[in-house]
Amino acid sequence: MKVEFVNFDIKGDNRGNLIAIEQLKNIPFEIQRVYYIFNTKEGVRRGFHAHKNLKQMAVCLSGSCKFLLDDGKEKIDEVVLDSSQKGLLIENMVWHEMYDFSVDCILLVLASEYYNENDYIRDYNEFLKECKNDR
Repeated sequence: MKVEFVNFDIKGDNRGNLIAIEQLKNIPFEIQRVYYIFNTKEGVRRGFHAHKNLKQMAVCLSGSCKFLLDDGKEKIDEVVLDSSQKGLLIENMVWHEMYDFSVDCILLVLASEYYNENDYIRDYNEFLKECKNDR
């Protein structure tokens, strides 16, 4: 499994910096939903699911967190997201968990679809079965 980061261009001068996020340009899909995770308590893990169709771009606006990514064939236990200048692309059918949130972590997520509970796979064994069916 390839971990894909997208580096965002920084526009800046003596007044500060700006990053523009644009669908179908530096985000490889149309953005239908935006949400963010913050004030996550120490030791808490989030995620524990995959999506059948939805794709996501995760950006740590502040602080840091780690991801576990699993495509049913390969599992990567630690992907660090610690910069507002890059996004982590999470394709569909990738089981993901977020953990080790810093106290100041604000994790922004851009999603390709509106919220749809039917798109979620929340049971890991069911996810593995779906992956085998896709081959």
